[in-house]
Amino acid sequence: MYLLWPLLFLHVSAARLSSFDVRLKQPKQEGKVRLVGDLPSSGRVEVYHDGQWGTVCDDGWDLAEAQVVCRQLGFPGAKSFMPGGRYGEGSGSVWLDDMNCKGSESSLSECCFKGWGITDCSHKEDAGVVCETGTNITTDHQFFLDNSLGLSDDLGLLFDSGDGCDFRINVQDVSEESELTFCVHSMILMIYPELNITNNSGNLTVDVSQTCHPHVSAFLSLLTQLNGSFQHQDTAVTWYLYSRQIDVSITSAQCLHQLAFNFGVKKLMEDVGRAFTLLIPEDNTFHTQVSMFEYGLRTGDLVLQENVLQYLSWNFEFLISSPVWSTISFHMMDALLRRSDLIVKDEAFLLEALERWIQDKGDEISSDQQASLLNHIRFLLIPVDKLYEMQFSSSILHRNHEKLYLTGLLRGFQFNALPFSKIRNQMYNTSSEYLPRIYTGDEWSVFINDTTVNYQYHNYYYGQNNRIQSFSTPAHPSALYKEQNVQWQAQVFLSNQECSYYGIPCTSFPVARFLASGNQNMYTSTIRYSNRLILTCKNENNIFHVQDFKNDMAVIPNNSSMGLPNPCPDDYSFRFVVRPEYI
Repeated sequence: MYLLWPLLFLHVSAARLSSFDVRLKQPKQEGKVRLVGDLPSSGRVEVYHDGQWGTVCDDGWDLAEAQVVCRQLGFPGAKSFMPGGRYGEGSGSVWLDDMNCKGSESSLSECCFKGWGITDCSHKEDAGVVCETGTNITTDHQFFLDNSLGLSDDLGLLFDSGDGCDFRINVQDVSEESELTFCVHSMILMIYPELNITNNSGNLTVDVSQTCHPHVSAFLSLLTQLNGSFQHQDTAVTWYLYSRQIDVSITSAQCLHQLAFNFGVKKLMEDVGRAFTLLIPEDNTFHTQVSMFEYGLRTGDLVLQENVLQYLSWNFEFLISSPVWSTISFHMMDALLRRSDLIVKDEAFLLEALERWIQDKGDEISSDQQASLLNHIRFLLIPVDKLYEMQFSSSILHRNHEKLYLTGLLRGFQFNALPFSKIRNQMYNTSSEYLPRIYTGDEWSVFINDTTVNYQYHNYYYGQNNRIQSFSTPAHPSALYKEQNVQWQAQVFLSNQECSYYGIPCTSFPVARFLASGNQNMYTSTIRYSNRLILTCKNENNIFHVQDFKNDMAVIPNNSSMGLPNPCPDDYSFRFVVRPEYI
């Protein structure tokens, strides 16, 4: 494939190109891509589906997606990705949205996405790429030849045979005092500086940690057969060091992650860490999630830490009421309180939960740590009536950090009493104080529980549908707006018939709509609404997905494109949350 694109360069004139496709004269094929722009190596990305070309939305568009496009077209790789219609607006369908590529896919259509044509984007968001061109073909007519595609398999076979090996790796289990020895090639493993091959005198010993002990017996027995030779799971990690290829299952993920950490193979550790995401929603006691976070902290796996923190932030109220709450570490509490995607009734409820946790911890939490956590409380967003009550409280944080506590109350009163024009200049220095979390108190949210589609025509169109809810909120949490209301209508559509009645084009279901009416336009210069849709399993009280609204609409993604798997695909409820922010 790499041979095609340099040869095509030799036949391109200096005239402006309208598009570039490495097989223009061949019949169009499903999933093919092309670039539309001035140069063959850069432009707007278009993909062929259902008999026509369409564009790709820049939501989720990153370097990994650009790499897949460029390699699919035969280029060595991608230099950069271009969001936001940099190469002009396309026409026709926006075929792909919310792309999530690993970077190793052979075509763009192999990546995770919402589904063909399922999008809330316009052509102003058409994605583009700039591909690497290798050697400068236009000056000396050289071209790039790459025969490395089979190299990983050849190196894997070299590891299997053991021919010419000169370095021993000992994998030992300290609890069972057993050991496996593998003879490897130091020249190949020198590309992993973390192994420190040159200073280990021909031997390296790796201990299997306690995290992997439930799988030690599996490590020490013959499990799978790869290319005709038996492999241990720890052999598979060594195979990965040669070939960069490995099979990961849910049962082997933790062991592979631990071994990747021990061997210093950071890329494998991060990739396997993503597999832990599948396990996160399965434990309603939160023991697994807390253990995963501490494990990610020890191994430095930022991806695993973020996945766990996001889930715990969404399910924070359930975490507070669980037995695990009093056992979580200072590091986890600190990380959670910094987040704006924390779902909680209101900020006062969060402060009360923090005080209970500190009381349960006792002497484990130092005075400095208490003060650090108190600084993460957003006093400005505590309802003013609760601020008034708090000044008379005798809580542990009030007693131990009176000055800091009263300063927070004072700033909260100022926020509720002063117009936005007075405090605007201070927002840039302490912006997180003004940024709301996802507050689910009755004043700011509404539930839609009914997800059945067997409504009679009369009931749906004459106001007897439980999937249409109306309510009102203050324009902003500040007491200045307490009497200035905005009317909201929340709707969930489950069929084309329902969408058609309201003139909404729907290509997948369910679809949620959240409309404001009344006085909203009066506040557009100072207030914006970053509303959220929360999906919760009815029986398990498990929040598994949160998303924002685009143009008042939220298309619920399918399971494969969600950040977390949907544990209850047929039995979940919708909560619509209003989030006013000062601009």
